[in-house]
Amino acid sequence: MLTHIKDLATKLAPRLIEIRRHIHSHPELSGQEYQTAAFVAGVLSSSGLRVQEGVGKTGVVGELHGSGKDQPFLAIRTDMDALPIQESTELEYASRKEGVMHACGHDVHTTVGLGTAMVLSQMAEELRENVRFLFQPAEEIAQGASWMIQDGAMKNVSAILGVHVFPSIPAGSIGVRYGALTAAADDLEILIMGESGHGARPHEAIDAIWIAAQVITALQQAISRTQNPLRPVVLSIGKINGGRAPNVIADKVQLLGTVRSLHPETRAQLPNWIEKIVANVCHSYGASYQVNYHQGVPSVNNDYKLTQLFQSAGEEAWGSDRVQILPEPSLGAEDFSVYLDHAPGAMFRLGVGYPDRIINHPLHHPEFDADESAIVTGVITMAYAACKYFQPQ
Repeated sequence: MLTHIKDLATKLAPRLIEIRRHIHSHPELSGQEYQTAAFVAGVLSSSGLRVQEGVGKTGVVGELHGSGKDQPFLAIRTDMDALPIQESTELEYASRKEGVMHACGHDVHTTVGLGTAMVLSQMAEELRENVRFLFQPAEEIAQGASWMIQDGAMKNVSAILGVHVFPSIPAGSIGVRYGALTAAADDLEILIMGESGHGARPHEAIDAIWIAAQVITALQQAISRTQNPLRPVVLSIGKINGGRAPNVIADKVQLLGTVRSLHPETRAQLPNWIEKIVANVCHSYGASYQVNYHQGVPSVNNDYKLTQLFQSAGEEAWGSDRVQILPEPSLGAEDFSVYLDHAPGAMFRLGVGYPDRIINHPLHHPEFDADESAIVTGVITMAYAACKYFQPQ
């Protein structure tokens, strides 16, 4: 079976590169993946899958049915959306859309999903089982998984598999991680209300900008002294809004940020911890405040047996030296975690780094690029893992 999968994927390689380059050249932002979805649906239909469009707004579902039509599905999820980043790679197939780029590798993910569907569709008689492919929108805003689930994408699913590119792993290799793979990601808004006044007489006002600076500093310092260093917390303020003129003391400042954590117990106490620090600083200087803490997606916690499935599939396909057991999770986030409330699942890391380059740019970088040889690696790993999932243990 593995030899058959490798043969099919190798023959498809030129077509898969064409698909990836087309998607890369035509990126679409979260919730706007109309052309990408239509393209994906066309490829799936031409491969003989039963296709449903408009799932989760702009998502696509493709199904392969084996002989046991009433049996549950193995789901394979890949995401399709791009980022609001201006590409600066100067590739021939660089983004044609100003200010939008596949800087997180979702073009590769989508191609791996399509390639896996194309391979398994040619093995339908051997497979004899049901596989559902989820091509998800809006991962970058952590909404698409919920949209897909609301539209029934996880109905009658026994397990779900996923993939994410990793530039620090060389192409031709994969990484697996048992347990926590990514962090929980929450959104934070802090409003600080002071009192306006003349910039030349700050003592007669309550300077919201200066107090906001104290709040940011206090939060960062407090992490190292009040949070367990073995249970990491990252709090980053990414946007500040405030002030009206250079010579006017600001009476209101808005801070927007993200909070990342790995442990549920730590995550649960973070809203109160943040509010206490903000309250202490603001009250010391006569300001009022408001803290709005919104819980986003939880941590991706890989199922042990499904992670073992990826490891064994990778080792059989590529050898143990090309399967990295990742010792640490990432503090990045993935809404793949939302599916795990409905079925066990696991995600593997697909190496896309160029082995001969000194620098492989990280994800979300305007010069990020993926070694395209990794696409076949991803397709073979995913397709073989799917086949092994259905084999009697």
